[in-house]
Amino acid sequence: MNKIRISQTVPLLPVSDWVQGNPIDLTQQHGRVVLIEVFQLNCPGCFLYGLPQAIEMHRKYSDKGLTVIGISTAFEDFDRNTLDNLKLLVDQQQVIGHTYRVLAEHDLLDDGKLSYRIPFPLAMDRLIERRANFTDEEITEFINSRIPDFEQQSDLQREQIRQNVAFYLEGLKYRAETFELFDLQGTPSSILIDKEGRLAECLFGHDPELEFRIQKLLEA
Repeated sequence: MNKIRISQTVPLLPVSDWVQGNPIDLTQQHGRVVLIEVFQLNCPGCFLYGLPQAIEMHRKYSDKGLTVIGISTAFEDFDRNTLDNLKLLVDQQQVIGHTYRVLAEHDLLDDGKLSYRIPFPLAMDRLIERRANFTDEEITEFINSRIPDFEQQSDLQREQIRQNVAFYLEGLKYRAETFELFDLQGTPSSILIDKEGRLAECLFGHDPELEFRIQKLLEA
């Protein structure tokens, strides 16, 4: 899959199901800034930081030209990060697995359910079953995108890293198309698209400057 780079036009999102709200066609969003919040259901940080921040941006800027979309993805824990569990979240405010345990520990559940509602459209990333083996080129691409100082490591360290990456990749049952399209590093991630439909930024983790970045795009 060709990855979207900064300043390139973003195509239709490769999602499997829209679970909440009307499907969003990005080609119909020109003139508006788009924030795509990518999360996993079994990701406590997504529910502690990523989603609440996206909800706040929706509340403050949806009537000022911002469209917010949530995409539930899966790059691990494929038995928990599922379409069925996303529907449980939407229909019953139910959270699962590690997310449930961490939110409960922080007393952030309401009768065992998520204490806040997600007000914007939600979709499930499209998952494609992986083939059995990865090529050397794919292993190298994975390493280069995540370990910038790989070539500075010793021969022994580089070989150990390659073996660990190969073992990790072989354990992945599916590939998530939206996650791969934007070459994301993990969740939560925030994707910003400018008024012309071009990729502005991909941000991994909680970014305290997200609101400022959105304001600048809205003002452009």
